[in-house]
Amino acid sequence: MGSRVGRGVPAPSRTVGTWTNGHADAGRTPPNARRCWTAVVAPRRTGPEPCSRPSPRRQDGPAARPRGGDAARPEPARCARGLVAWVRLLRSLRPDAVLAATPKAALLGLVAARLTGVPVRVYHLWGLRLETTAGLLRRVLTVTEKATARAATRVLSVSASLSDEFAEAGLAGPRAVDLIGRGSSSGVDTQHFDPSLVRLPAVRQAARGARLEPDRFVVGYVGRITPDKGLGTLDAAMRILADEGVRACLLVVGEEDADGYDPFTAPHVHRVGRAEDPRPYYRLMDVLCLPTLREGMPNVCLEAAAMEIPVVTTTATGAVDSIADGETGLLVPPADPAELARALRALHHDPALARRMGAAGRRWVRTNFSRPDLWARHDEYLRRQLPEGGRHR
Repeated sequence: MGSRVGRGVPAPSRTVGTWTNGHADAGRTPPNARRCWTAVVAPRRTGPEPCSRPSPRRQDGPAARPRGGDAARPEPARCARGLVAWVRLLRSLRPDAVLAATPKAALLGLVAARLTGVPVRVYHLWGLRLETTAGLLRRVLTVTEKATARAATRVLSVSASLSDEFAEAGLAGPRAVDLIGRGSSSGVDTQHFDPSLVRLPAVRQAARGARLEPDRFVVGYVGRITPDKGLGTLDAAMRILADEGVRACLLVVGEEDADGYDPFTAPHVHRVGRAEDPRPYYRLMDVLCLPTLREGMPNVCLEAAAMEIPVVTTTATGAVDSIADGETGLLVPPADPAELARALRALHHDPALARRMGAAGRRWVRTNFSRPDLWARHDEYLRRQLPEGGRHR
């Protein structure tokens, strides 16, 4: 791999990773950023100009877009400028590989990589937004996904069900959709997400900040406040539990993503906004609930399991792969408040079952989603694709 430098030492290969702004995690090193790679990360805030911008806000209220719609409006001129900027960047860097995720960043980055002759171009498939769209938008997204896959040399998915969905929709063409292990975009740092490391004062401070009531069963949600997460279903399930006399409350950790979208009408809802460190909030939860309609591979389910919290999620794409049903949590159909309430009720009524699932969850994540192990597999995956001698030296 690559040309040799000095006395038999392989020259480090260079890879560019790109994704859109909201997905960049400042605390997460790219999976190929090991000593054998020179990694260049180009998230939207510092990389080439994106091809869309937020819709303008009205002076008197929410943004001028449908509830739960996409804030970004494609603008051909900005797309063209972004593509030119990408071409310039890649000509300057001359990377051996480009690893691109999220629709807009991946499309521009991989088209530019193809135009500049980058030999390894991986579309890192983190999700499939078109699953919850219809009409013209769905057709546009379908064309975009096909074009992105065509510009790539390989498509790498983050979950088995997402691989199947992408292939069955005809988006990958004749090629296979790759999967490393059980998936995940970057694995879980189980040395960080460890319940024994979260001190009691931090947990108490989080409880005070959330204004949690004592002696209530805490159902937790961590993530964006957007319709695709199925939060209307969670709200309806919490109202069912309240009507049945179950002493439960909902702890919501996350910021509003869709302007004007507020699905919470149930009693005893506690919202704390975005948390840079969600671990104290995980410690407050009796169960983590992700009632999602679509995912790639939900990191929150894996993080909660690592924190020994049982997880209730849906059989939607991606989410179905994030737990071991009946062992680390419970799966329910998406958009079914009665079934979601049933699963939450089962864990409320059987604390011993919840504890067993939490303990099993940590073991399952450590076995299947360890970050160092996944990074090593990513490294091997990219190495296998590199041409002999590299390209940029």
